[in-house]
Amino acid sequence: MFEFHKDKETYFNYQKENAAKWVIPFVEKGMPVKAGMNVLEIGCAEGGVLKAFLERGCTGVGVELSPSRAELARNFLKQEIAERRVSIIAKDIYDPSFSGEFKNAFDLIILKDVIEHIHDQQKLMDQLKLYLKPSGKIFFGFPPWYMPFGGHQQVCKNKWLSKLPYYHLLPMPLYKMVLKVGGESKQSIEDLTEIKDTGISIERFEKILKRLDYVIDQRVYYLINPIYEYKFGWKTKEQNKLVASIPWIRDVFTTAMYYLVCLKNK
Repeated sequence: MFEFHKDKETYFNYQKENAAKWVIPFVEKGMPVKAGMNVLEIGCAEGGVLKAFLERGCTGVGVELSPSRAELARNFLKQEIAERRVSIIAKDIYDPSFSGEFKNAFDLIILKDVIEHIHDQQKLMDQLKLYLKPSGKIFFGFPPWYMPFGGHQQVCKNKWLSKLPYYHLLPMPLYKMVLKVGGESKQSIEDLTEIKDTGISIERFEKILKRLDYVIDQRVYYLINPIYEYKFGWKTKEQNKLVASIPWIRDVFTTAMYYLVCLKNK
């Protein structure tokens, strides 16, 4: 079911198509995406999302800590790199040399399916302020922690565990036991329990935004995540407005959030 994660070229193309069809139109509700716009993608993986912006005439930087994924991105974007329209950097954004080079450099920063993997989300979100132009904005897309597959259990090797919703919400010892009994490898269990430590809810994410003086420019709750068109063939669907208006309840039934945010008074 999830083999496209292993086929990196297919995954790259799915991410590019998803960004062109859903991410860019969402961003354009709050700011134009036009030629010459400078874009930073944090956690760019193979570069599919960034490719969609480059095809719109943007320039950009992709940051990816995994050397192997960064190398794939360089391969998939080799023409754009040769044209000096984009660079792929395997570097920590907290590195002083990074902040020195890219201070106030970007019109748009993208974090798609990244923030839920970060241990200190508030620290990261505060750091992003350094890289924005005064009129810059940030796109966040992520699955809320309490949704059916918020633990990313769909990547489990055990086909039953990969399809079972909500069990990532079990207490940690019981969760680990279920994964172990299900035959998951030690590495898989470590990866999945790390996500349990870092998963972020809608409510906590918005509290961090407020604490850091970010303002929500645009926001969409999805009952069916746009990327599920590629994973399952399911049609994208926005969340019911009543459900979306109820804190915590919306976390349980919303499979993806898209945000466009900016700093106050910008």
